[in-house]
Amino acid sequence: MADPQLPDAPLLGQALPVELMNTFWSDRHGVHDSLGSLGDARRWVTAVSPRLDAPVRGTADALDDGGLGRLRDLRDAVRRIAAERTGDPREQARSPMADLGRAVQTVNDSARLAQIRPMLELTEGGGLVGLPETTGAPDALFISAIAGEAIELFGPWDDLDLRACLAPGCVLYFIKDHPRREWCSNGCGNRARAARHYARHGRVDEAE
Repeated sequence: MADPQLPDAPLLGQALPVELMNTFWSDRHGVHDSLGSLGDARRWVTAVSPRLDAPVRGTADALDDGGLGRLRDLRDAVRRIAAERTGDPREQARSPMADLGRAVQTVNDSARLAQIRPMLELTEGGGLVGLPETTGAPDALFISAIAGEAIELFGPWDDLDLRACLAPGCVLYFIKDHPRREWCSNGCGNRARAARHYARHGRVDEAE
């Protein structure tokens, strides 16, 4: 069960697959998993659902243990792909899904959880248009939507400036959206600069 004294997973305004990766996070208390329990996962799903292109109503309430397992699997898969994409050296951030092929297959299987069929619809003017109809359980639609965004994100492999945050103790990922951005957040930037300062000056002081 989540510690009520601890904050929820950080939401950095990143693409939803990146936000999903970042449900595994750390702070001064240690490493945390915001998909660690059904209650934790439902809070996270509630927080991010409005950002879907077509928000799925009732997703959090519909999430059960099976859906939670699929969501964790998708999180592990996108973290594994992100580690490959970024050359992530952080041992503490390593995904439990070691095989890259399995990770890719998990993303594809997650995307297939929603069923999309072409449907005809009659317009007010008496014309006909073809529209896709998406069906499935709310939690399956949610997972499928994030998997679809992950496919769009990772598909143009060379164009994605995804980074692993290398600040001390951080396990998050972020998309570099500014040439000077080095860290996932200002807090991590401050910690990294403090660590660099100590590495340079602390040793000098000790020598003196």
